[in-house]
Amino acid sequence: MMEKLKFAGSVKAVQPRIRLGRSFDQFQHNYMGYAILVEGSLADELSVIWVGIGKGAQSKHQFKVNDQISGECLPVADDRLERVGYYKVSKLVKAAGREGEAQSPPPWETNPPELEIYRARGHRRLDTRTYHAKCQSCIWGCRMPVEITVDHWNPGVLEYRFETFCYGPKSCPFYKAGPIRKVPGRQGNVYHEEDWVDEENTRHRGVDE
Repeated sequence: MMEKLKFAGSVKAVQPRIRLGRSFDQFQHNYMGYAILVEGSLADELSVIWVGIGKGAQSKHQFKVNDQISGECLPVADDRLERVGYYKVSKLVKAAGREGEAQSPPPWETNPPELEIYRARGHRRLDTRTYHAKCQSCIWGCRMPVEITVDHWNPGVLEYRFETFCYGPKSCPFYKAGPIRKVPGRQGNVYHEEDWVDEENTRHRGVDE
């Protein structure tokens, strides 16, 4: 058994930890928990890491930006399937946060909602550069590992990548959709995920929802 690594630091982001499975024009989500960006130390070395925790741990501790956190973790077994670098967290502790000057959103940096809320809201694709520049600390931003089944008849043929999404209000001034996503299929076919997919996913929400 690998020995767990101790980590500690300040929370810089809390976002949903979701894996996306694609097969041409079909997709499904696996709601795994939450991803926490921690700036501090790992194994007594200065580090900035993403740590994955479960739904229950987030419900108990209610982590948000500026909280102080510590615990023990392991490196992920397969970084193609995880948006975090570390998981299987134990001895998790939340200390008092460092209260700073309140910031008006966006980005939204409060306690994230339950995973069921994300599922109900639906997402829109989010430009990768915009995510890293503007949305990485926002509770509505999400970077998903994607596993693509290229050929239904040969399910062992898989491809992997990451995609970024927004679950936030449609009126957010930071939002940029970015280029249409392309999904490879069997015999060289390619599915283009057009804008109407995002519109359908979020049509039940108003502009400011």
